[in-house]
Amino acid sequence: MTDQNLSHVLAAATTAALARHDAAELPLSDDDLKLERPRNRDHGDWASNIAMRFAKRVGVNPRELAQEIAAGLADDPSVKRVDVAGPGFINITLDEAAAGELARTIVNAAGEYGHSSALAGHNINLEFVSANPTGPIHLGGARWAAVGDSLARIMTAAGARVEREYYFNDHGAQIDRFAKSLLAAHLGEPTPEDGYGGDYIAEIANDVAASHADELAAATDRAAQQEVFRSRGVERMFGEIKRKLEEFRVHFDVFFHEDSVHEDGSVARAIERLRERGHVFVDEGATWLRSTEFGDDKDRVIVRSNGEPTYFSGDIGYYLNKRERGFDECIMMLGADHHGYIGRMMAMVQAFGDTPEVNLQILIGQMVNLVKNGQPMRMSKRAGTIVTLDDLVDAVGVDAARYALVRSSTNSSMDIDLDLLVSRTNDNPVYYVQYAHARTRAVHRNAEQAGIDGASFDPGLLTHATENELLGQLREFPRIVEFSAVEREPHRIARYLEDLAAAYNRWYDQTRVLPQGDEPVGPLHNSRYVLNEAASHVLRSGLELLGVEAPERM
Repeated sequence: MTDQNLSHVLAAATTAALARHDAAELPLSDDDLKLERPRNRDHGDWASNIAMRFAKRVGVNPRELAQEIAAGLADDPSVKRVDVAGPGFINITLDEAAAGELARTIVNAAGEYGHSSALAGHNINLEFVSANPTGPIHLGGARWAAVGDSLARIMTAAGARVEREYYFNDHGAQIDRFAKSLLAAHLGEPTPEDGYGGDYIAEIANDVAASHADELAAATDRAAQQEVFRSRGVERMFGEIKRKLEEFRVHFDVFFHEDSVHEDGSVARAIERLRERGHVFVDEGATWLRSTEFGDDKDRVIVRSNGEPTYFSGDIGYYLNKRERGFDECIMMLGADHHGYIGRMMAMVQAFGDTPEVNLQILIGQMVNLVKNGQPMRMSKRAGTIVTLDDLVDAVGVDAARYALVRSSTNSSMDIDLDLLVSRTNDNPVYYVQYAHARTRAVHRNAEQAGIDGASFDPGLLTHATENELLGQLREFPRIVEFSAVEREPHRIARYLEDLAAAYNRWYDQTRVLPQGDEPVGPLHNSRYVLNEAASHVLRSGLELLGVEAPERM
């Protein structure tokens, strides 16, 4: 029995109890029916506080209502025992066969187990990475690449339609400095004072000079040459960024160019709409958004007195563009230096008449530091002033890099120990989880050779304490996926997988799937084989949600 099935049983028992108190019309929400795992497993498989939620509205003692609901639950053949504890907690112990039946449910569902409709109908635009094409992806961008792609996978598994988007900023002062740096490298000049250094600048400059020699020859002055390096250098750099992201298993559905919000009229439409809503004013020739009405610390200029739009006007137009494309939730993943940007963005959302933290959600990622030999890793020679995605992948590989970057909450800074991530020990979390999956596949292969196929599965035989623990962990997977999707916290999947791997390893160490010696294959072997396959499915599904491979052998 899954927790979803048990929730239906709980709903029926609660509705019946409420009807006895003339309160059958009271609605039951998902929060009301939420089941928790007791910290002490002696208290049962599941616990509910639903009686305490409704007792006051019904006008009865919560413990009395809990006993009525418990009586209804006890009538279900899948429930072995129901106890009422404290002021009205309901502790539920499942019948061994009902508990063990989950293994067959998981195997039959295969990769669909854990998927849900929790976010069905949600149309989400997820914008992440969006690094300027002036250099390789740094560690902050790498973290967002891993987290953003994992979050997209998780929200999709929860039923949402998710479009992955990269905001391509190929204009502005940073691009000017990039072009100047390329030209200086080409001419053999020192890097401009505010320019970009590193071997990659010389590489791109040489590549542009070789592949676009005719354009450079036709450039009559330094400004014209710089423009060649701007357009071709950005093209070359962004091509490399795309390639590196694909190698990191990060795919984008849309690459959105900054210029398009000005060219397609999105900015003009956005300003006009805000003006119609009474939130735009003109002062000293500049056009302003009266964002202080919505909690911002000051009003914001959106068009300068010389007629030039500000960067913020592009944000306004970009947000409207997303909403006009039909996205009801726009998620932006920004770096740690963007905390001060949240206020004006949420004020802008309210000015449009939308709801902050719903129609627009901003996630802020904290810093990432690489540690090797106990010391912080120094800057990349190729990138010049930063440590890059390439540096991390070269050191530990894609799997370990993705897992490590997702494993911690984005609200906290993190240190990544490179020595740990290349070790083949249980202290290395990605190795620990991947090895558990590889172990399930080894059991699978050996079982097939022994003639075990799960055909005589008897869930009632899965009574060992470690089987109860493993089934309990497997039962948690749908809830963890849903919570991770709704709360935008993919790190919970990684932590769950580590707990599942630990439960599987304890089961593996203390029980036997394969017959020993001349022992014939029996129902217990087949039943444990199905449990092994269930654990394998969930480990693989969880790793796939993080974009990490589930190896067959290690």
